[in-house]
Amino acid sequence: MDHQKNNPLHGITLEMILTQLVSYYGWEELGDRIRINCFISDPSIRSSLKFLRKTPWARAKVEQLYIETFQKGRESYEASVSLWNTPCTILFE
Repeated sequence: MDHQKNNPLHGITLEMILTQLVSYYGWEELGDRIRINCFISDPSIRSSLKFLRKTPWARAKVEQLYIETFQKGRESYEASVSLWNTPCTILFE
């Protein structure tokens, strides 16, 4: 099971990715960032999922935007949390 260790999208479905991107950017900005018709002309989660599942290059762009938008912030958050959870010794004189 370690083969998924470095996959930032492990356990995240395409529907979850798309729903979060739409909630964050909205359809209009998502269509500006990734110029595909299913985001521009009468967009919906269902029609977009159908297109993305059949079109690997478009799915790759959506997944990359998701990683750039949400995963990078998550990494810095996790780093700061691990800093706070690191035991330290305070010396008093």
